[in-house]
Amino acid sequence: MSSDAHGAPHEPGHGLKHPYHLVDPSPWPFVGSIAAFATVLGIVFAAHFHNYILLVIGLLGVLGVMYFWWQDVLKESRAPGVHTTIVRIGLRYGMMMFIASEVMFFVGFFWSYFNFALFPENVANAGPHPTWPPAGVQTFDPFHLPFLNTMILLLSGTTVTWAHHGLLEGNRKALINGLALTVLLGLAFTSLQAIEYSDAPFKFWGGGVYSSVFFLATGFHGFHVIVGTIFLLVCLIRASKDEFTPDRHFGFEAAAWYWHFVDVVWLFLFVCIYWVGAGEIAAH
Repeated sequence: MSSDAHGAPHEPGHGLKHPYHLVDPSPWPFVGSIAAFATVLGIVFAAHFHNYILLVIGLLGVLGVMYFWWQDVLKESRAPGVHTTIVRIGLRYGMMMFIASEVMFFVGFFWSYFNFALFPENVANAGPHPTWPPAGVQTFDPFHLPFLNTMILLLSGTTVTWAHHGLLEGNRKALINGLALTVLLGLAFTSLQAIEYSDAPFKFWGGGVYSSVFFLATGFHGFHVIVGTIFLLVCLIRASKDEFTPDRHFGFEAAAWYWHFVDVVWLFLFVCIYWVGAGEIAAH
């Protein structure tokens, strides 16, 4: 088997001369769709009937599909002539589109928040003089745990960039140390947010519209931090096995992009919800 100038594989005499990888038949798209359907249906059963069995099965199925599907992608990446230059560009476009779709999630959450913050009369039972946050709601001190978490995420953005530069320069120690620090900072952020939630001056359940939009936006971001931390942990394991090179490391690059996206979203959350949107500060 030979290849063209783009690294595209082709068989002599067969006329196959394109730079795209035609994947082998895979069961994972079908199995993944079934697992995702079971997860959504499980959420319905959990919310209405407090039956969590289908939800657990669906989540385990989704996690299993993610593991085995990405394992197949890694095997393909190591096969000569499969992940050509054009294919790697396509992977980058795919990650960009995924992050863009995630941005739209948060646009919806911020839209909901500002709908009530700018027009508090839209809150049900707002009374004759509506305010935001609603009367009686005490909010977090933005320069307590939220500010500390902001510093943690900003620092983690520098450590993942350090790891990236270490990889590009062939410095394996900097790559591993930078990734390890980033994972630890991600765990620290999640732990502090759990402490913050446990001390919340408003209720998670039945706390009104402010509680709903606050926990929806910050909780969904917290979920992204957990996913990003796992993503970077996988990259750390792969880096320890020398699976990245300065020329071929899209898996790490995608994780770094995702982590920077998480950083930027938190800055908007901190400024808009914690700082500008602060009302009567709850006592520590």
